Amino acid sequence: MCGRYTISKKQLAKGHRFATQYSNVVNDPNYNAAPSQSLPVITNQDKKHIQLFHWGLIPFWTKELKGARKPINARAETIIEKLSFRSLLKSKRCLVLADSFYEWKVTPQGKVPHRILLKNEELFTFAGLWDEWADKSTGEVLHTFSIITTEANELVHPIHDRMPVILTPEAEELWLNNDETPKELLDLLTPYPAEEMKAYPVSPLVNSPLNNSPELLNSLWSWSFN
Repeated sequence: MCGRYTISKKQLAKGHRFATQYSNVVNDPNYNAAPSQSLPVITNQDKKHIQLFHWGLIPFWTKELKGARKPINARAETIIEKLSFRSLLKSKRCLVLADSFYEWKVTPQGKVPHRILLKNEELFTFAGLWDEWADKSTGEVLHTFSIITTEANELVHPIHDRMPVILTPEAEELWLNNDETPKELLDLLTPYPAEEMKAYPVSPLVNSPLNNSPELLNSLWSWSFN
């Protein structure tokens, strides 16, 4: 699964594909993005703007928020089988902006968090699904999302058996293209090439979403010698 990630860039290079929208929305870096937080996405219904949606999907047909299940992940292999996700694959897809994600490796000493990112350390996107839920009593509308996961690649597998679907720039365009068939969309949900990624252990401070500072990005080894 993917339960924590980062959007640590304060700004993007002028030539970056999201540079124009990014600085207007992502004002504060997030070093420990967690479920229920309001986080940046780009939807297939508004491809020109970055919007802030809550992480943890609330399907439109949910009657009561209290006690409602709010999945943060959707398994690529079973999207078609799940009522909560099947219709969203056809109509409500999004890009979830990130520049790394965290996973925990089980060791004899306990779970060790690792930061996983691209070797070039550039911003990338996860494939996501979104929905909107309206409170009938107040009229309030909540926009929420879930991150799609797939089997881990060779880099991530020693740490965890699942990883979020990371899209290439070319796949991003297809994921937001409303003319793609469900089969063509599902074909995009594959593990990102391991040779283009890197990973390293980080401090267990990342375990708590209350901790959110640049120090969380440091290697565990640098913490050990401070």
